[in-house]
Amino acid sequence: MNAHIQKLYTIAQKPERTIIGLMSGTSMDGLDVALCTFRGEGGQTQVTVREFRTVDFTEEIKAKIRTVFAKRTIDFQHLCVLNPWIGNLHGRLVLDCLESWGIAPAEVDVIASHGQTVFHAPRILHGLDQFPNATLQIGDGDHVAVTTGIITLSDFRQKHCAAGGEGAPLAVYGDYLIFSEAGENRILLNLGGIANFTFLPANLNADEVFATDTGTGNTLLDAYTRQKFNKAYDADAALARRGTIHESLLAALKQDPFFEKPFPKTTGPELFSLAYLEAAQQQIQRTDLSPEDVLATLTRFSAETIAEAVHRSLKSRDTTQPWVLYASGGGMHNPLLWQYIQELLPEMTLRRTDELGISGDAKEAVLFATLANEALVGGKTHFGNRQGVPSVSMGKISFPN
Repeated sequence: MNAHIQKLYTIAQKPERTIIGLMSGTSMDGLDVALCTFRGEGGQTQVTVREFRTVDFTEEIKAKIRTVFAKRTIDFQHLCVLNPWIGNLHGRLVLDCLESWGIAPAEVDVIASHGQTVFHAPRILHGLDQFPNATLQIGDGDHVAVTTGIITLSDFRQKHCAAGGEGAPLAVYGDYLIFSEAGENRILLNLGGIANFTFLPANLNADEVFATDTGTGNTLLDAYTRQKFNKAYDADAALARRGTIHESLLAALKQDPFFEKPFPKTTGPELFSLAYLEAAQQQIQRTDLSPEDVLATLTRFSAETIAEAVHRSLKSRDTTQPWVLYASGGGMHNPLLWQYIQELLPEMTLRRTDELGISGDAKEAVLFATLANEALVGGKTHFGNRQGVPSVSMGKISFPN
């Protein structure tokens, strides 16, 4: 037997596994590195986050990614060389984190690497009937494994697409395994570049678990802030608070057919780009709005589309049990966005996943570590035969040598 196959078998037999989860989202602000300990699998999964760090990306790294990010026309040579370059970069950042935490690479069983999404193309966006749902993440898993010397699971989204899903949101799997609670209907809202949520039923029935994207979360806010204010994001919503919501622009932004399409559905910056905003401004013939007014309107746009998606998708759900929404992701730190969501969902108790024992900043990295744990020892949870939540194990395995 190949020594690496034997090692995987041994890891799968251990009562406790050490897994590093890596996540770099569409906001491209940095790499989330979560060092986790797992016991059990499926509904008995227990996870402890031992260490967590977000390694900020330099402007040079962000610029390299943006040359291919969410663009239909790119330099393919740059994409080709960026794939291993990102893998090596992520591997080095893992080693840096381990050194700072005083942990040897040999103490880590596996790495779960999401990679960097550069293009998301479900049928709902590409509109090409003869082609399937597609998505592309770079940061090659073999390069992560060779750089770190640690077995790496990566490219999780491809199996989801192959089984009929759209490659997102994958949070549904980890959300159900980690955060379900009998007697409480839960909404797990991720305020990332693209906003999405998972519904977890109070009866713990996996067949009823539901997840969908709602539209833009931080993507348009961050892109517009970079363009007009030369800042990475609107810290504390200070810029948006200086503006006034423009109702006509808000209405124009909400007219895209995406918002009327049935759930579940996914989207990305390929749709919600600055060109999308420009088209809405031209539609109402108001390209003269102040940047602060536009930013205020974009903040409200994210909040309203999130709240409307929650209301629309949960109309027929059980209302006899309490409803609680737990938020995570970068948008948690935008106080104006959070205020609007609270105003628009008054019937729900709103909290953060920190109250469930996992930092909202670390949650996505932890969820990919959970997918790796399932690939190693689980894969038995059945989510029914519904569109968008195929019952599959995900992750391709890369050996370090």
